[in-house]
Amino acid sequence: VQLVESGGGLVQPGGSLRLSCAASGFTFSNYVMSWYRQAPGKERMLVATSGSFGLKQDYADSVKGRFTISRDNAGSTVSLQMNSLKPEDTAVYYCNARWALHNFWGQGTQVTVSS
Repeated sequence: VQLVESGGGLVQPGGSLRLSCAASGFTFSNYVMSWYRQAPGKERMLVATSGSFGLKQDYADSVKGRFTISRDNAGSTVSLQMNSLKPEDTAVYYCNARWALHNFWGQGTQVTVSS
């Protein structure tokens, strides 16, 4: 099983980034796919979730209206489009796949929002 994130980097406040997560080794469409983030000194928090088969999306209140999660079941990828970024969005972002007792994590990608 592999989850490989990409797309992180340094961006100015108000800017945009698109994170991607390439999955392999499991039946992607069965899994709930989520993005989490962890800022220095803080607990990991759920940012956005896409239900299996992409039927439902949920977002943390802090990112609603700015972030959009999307998935491509044929390509086994999940993306997070992040707009209107704020300094408080700075964190390591992790891709997560969950189904029944199975729970997989990527290695994380750093997002830094700073002028």
